[in-house]
Amino acid sequence: MTKVIVFSAPSGSGKSTLVNYLVEQGVPLHFSISCTSRAPRGQEQNGVEYFFLTIDEFQGHIDAGDFLEFEQVYPGCFYGTLRQQVDNQLADGQNVICDVDVKGGINIKKHYGDRALSVFIQPPSVEVLLERLVNRGTETPEAINMRIEKAAYEMTFAKDFDTIIVNDDLEAAKAEIYRVVTEFLAR
Repeated sequence: MTKVIVFSAPSGSGKSTLVNYLVEQGVPLHFSISCTSRAPRGQEQNGVEYFFLTIDEFQGHIDAGDFLEFEQVYPGCFYGTLRQQVDNQLADGQNVICDVDVKGGINIKKHYGDRALSVFIQPPSVEVLLERLVNRGTETPEAINMRIEKAAYEMTFAKDFDTIIVNDDLEAAKAEIYRVVTEFLAR
């Protein structure tokens, strides 16, 4: 039976690095394709990176209860995961990765139950997270402060996930995530 792996983490926790490591190791996982109401950027293509919807189309899916999870990131900009998209991927024989925020991760786990594994990637501390975000050099101090506040809030949900991987040593975190995910898929 195909399965769903849900990954959630505060920004700067190393989630993308760890998820990409699993894919590079040949773990049979496929990313879910989310929806967004924002316009495509650069070379993004509808149905590849995202399904690009108008705000009205997105609202129609919300009203119909079609989303496993969704979030309005800022006014007029929504992101969400359609239940039918994930179900289609599962039916096509794909194990599906959902890379979502903590509340979305909890909702997806509730929907799929034992068919889903929810993984929370946690930084060793808020202080280490702050250092990582500062060292990235990609954001203003105000943006970093907003991310830190959000991270502290998100970390309060870690207990609601099946497993927590603390990314304080990247090689150890890679080994742990590989073990946890491959054991789950083998069940």
